[in-house]
Amino acid sequence: MISPAGYKELNALLPGQVKVFEPMARHTTWRIGGPADIFVEPAGVKELARLVSWVHHRGLPLYFIGNGSNLLVKDSGIRGVVVKIGRALGRVQVCETTITAGAGAMLGVLATTAQKNGVGGLEFATGIPGTAGGAVVMNAGANGSSMADLVREVLVMNPSGDLERKKAHELNFGYRTSNLLGGSLVVVEVTCQGISRDPQRIRADMEEYLARRQATQPLSYPSAGSVFKNPPGKSAGWLIEQAGCKGMRQGDAQVSTVHANFIVNLGRATARDVQALIHRVQQLVYERFGISLALEVQVLGED
Repeated sequence: MISPAGYKELNALLPGQVKVFEPMARHTTWRIGGPADIFVEPAGVKELARLVSWVHHRGLPLYFIGNGSNLLVKDSGIRGVVVKIGRALGRVQVCETTITAGAGAMLGVLATTAQKNGVGGLEFATGIPGTAGGAVVMNAGANGSSMADLVREVLVMNPSGDLERKKAHELNFGYRTSNLLGGSLVVVEVTCQGISRDPQRIRADMEEYLARRQATQPLSYPSAGSVFKNPPGKSAGWLIEQAGCKGMRQGDAQVSTVHANFIVNLGRATARDVQALIHRVQQLVYERFGISLALEVQVLGED
């Protein structure tokens, strides 16, 4: 917990960018989560560096989030400092077939900008409600493609507030992971290498992917996308459905009747509801198939 004097000092350092006891339900797509002790949305890279250095020198817990689209925050919230990498760090630039995006840029904006400039490769990102930074950290993907296919390098900030560049091969990309996940570096900027492609063909593919997403995913309720990773050679959604979990409820949390790898918030679901449902699904799938489903979503905070 940060002292009143500490909060006053941080607020003076970053005026207008600091909130106390901010409900994290406002910052996750599940619309679930208790309060963060301190919540900061930096106004730029310099402000982010000041914040990171300030927190580091005081030894406080520090957490970074993007759009909160892959995140479950527990009901008692988060002790420490939560930093949202948002629109202020969301600039997108295009040079021929190279796209450079601030970590706070939404993937949808990135994909649309690429399309308008005749840059192919990011079509798969259509409809994914995450940020460029978060997508790199977890190697987000869909439709047979992922960020690992495009990332050339990233600009990251270390705990001292200094910037470093890392090439794609240094990130150890894997299925829904990279070595940035759970680490001490925060992504500030992403450089992607696309290909030259007709904008109309790009648009057609994007519209097809979006239509498929709308037809197969429960977009009318708050969710965090796929809850579980697909086991090798298997579909988590199929396993969950075959184990009899589709439609299962815990409070206002429900295994979607549209796509079984989604857990939706029907209105007043708590993190405790979601976690209980996750455990029931894992247990039933293991009993039926002997497969342990691993979480794709990240869990933060205290019960």
